[in-house]
Amino acid sequence: MPEAVARAAEFLRSGALVGFPTETVYGLGADATNERAVAAIFAAKGRPHFNPLIVHIPVEEAEAFAEFDARARRIAAQFWPGPLTLVLPRRAGAGLSLLASAGLDTVALRAPAHPVAQKLMCATGRPIAAPSANRSGRVSPTEAAHVAAELGDAIALILDAGRAPVGLESTVLDLTGEVPALLRPGGITLEQLQASLGAIAIGKVAAGPARSPGMLASHYAPSLPLRLNVTEAHPEEALLAFGPNIPAGFAEVLWLSHSADLAEAAANLFAMLRRLDRPEFSGIAVMPIPNHGLGRAINDRLHRAAAPRP
Repeated sequence: MPEAVARAAEFLRSGALVGFPTETVYGLGADATNERAVAAIFAAKGRPHFNPLIVHIPVEEAEAFAEFDARARRIAAQFWPGPLTLVLPRRAGAGLSLLASAGLDTVALRAPAHPVAQKLMCATGRPIAAPSANRSGRVSPTEAAHVAAELGDAIALILDAGRAPVGLESTVLDLTGEVPALLRPGGITLEQLQASLGAIAIGKVAAGPARSPGMLASHYAPSLPLRLNVTEAHPEEALLAFGPNIPAGFAEVLWLSHSADLAEAAANLFAMLRRLDRPEFSGIAVMPIPNHGLGRAINDRLHRAAAPRP
C-alpha cells in the first residue's frame, strides 16, 4: 500500500483523478488547488450542476483554508478526523479552486479518519477535492470495485482498502450563519451536534446559494449584466470567448478555451467571470457553449448568473 499511495499522490499532483477510500464512501479525488483537475471531476461524474465539492484536509491544516470561529473549533476538536463536513467562509488567498466551491465565498471542509486517506493527503501535500466516486445520481461506492465499475478509465488509479466502514456520506454542517444548519445528515448524528452546539436548523437554511453537495447550487453572479450566446459586440462589453474564432469589437477578451475544450472552459469559468466583472465595462458577453457533456453544466451556471435579479 505505501507504494500505491505514493503513486496516487504523484497522479494527484500531476492533475489526474484518483479513487481513494474514506471511512464514509470512496472518493473521486483531485488536487483542490488545480482548476483543470477539479473540472475533470465534474466531467468524469457527469455531474449536472457545479455543486460545491468537499475539500479533504488534515486537521492541523484546516485553518489555512477556512475561517474558524469558536463553534467551528469546538466541533472540529470533537469530531475530526471523522465523518463531518463543515461549511465555513473560505480564507482569502488560500489557493483553493473556485470551481471546487462553485464560485462561492465558502468552502466545505472535511478531515477524514480513514488511515489510507490520511496517508494520501500527507503524501500529496495538497488539499484534495473529492465527491463520491460514482456517476452522478447513482449509488455511492463503498468498495473499490464499485469505483472501477462506475468510472473505469476516467481514473488514473484506485486505492483499494476494502469496504468503507461507515458506508454513508458525511454529515454536512453549515456554520456560516448565526444558527448552525444541518445541510445533510450522515455519520455524525444531529443529537451529537446538538449536544455541543445547542439549537440547529434542520432542512431550512438561509436564502442564498447552496453551501454543500446535494443541494441546488447557485454560482457566482457578476454585478455586470451577462449576455449569452453572443455573436456580435455591444458597446464597451467584455467577452468570454470559446473557440478560435471570435467576433470583433469587444473592449477586452478572455478565452474560456481557445481550442473549444469544455473541461478547460469549466476550469476557467468562475475566475474569468470575476476578472471581467469591472466597472469600466458595460456588461459581459459570452459566446455560445455546446450543450453537451460539461457544456450542459457550464450553460446551467451561465443561465443562472444571467437570470434577472429578484
